[in-house]
Amino acid sequence: MTEPENPVVPVSWLSLAEIVDLVGEPLGRVRRLLDENHFIGSRRHGALRVPDVFFLDGEPLSSLRGTITVLHDAGFDDDEAIDWLLNADDTIGVAPIEALRAGRKSEVRRVAQTLA
Repeated sequence: MTEPENPVVPVSWLSLAEIVDLVGEPLGRVRRLLDENHFIGSRRHGALRVPDVFFLDGEPLSSLRGTITVLHDAGFDDDEAIDWLLNADDTIGVAPIEALRAGRKSEVRRVAQTLA
């Protein structure tokens, strides 16, 4: 799996089986969470993988779903959205995923809306 260009957030990539273990839900529920954009993954090099930073305390990061929706509305595909989330953004001052994990979802979504 190649890393996004210039990532500032260290990332481990999780398989669906690893997500099943992490969240303690059956594979069908994990697939539904994926389909409903609670988190997104990449198939850049084979099987679907999801950045581990999209989870907090064994759950998908709650602020990620709405942010993914904003990014998709701006025309980003999943790979582009992942790259944007993991790389530093000058407007935010840190990688958007770091800001989301710090509770700054309004700021992240405001910046994401300007990307359309």
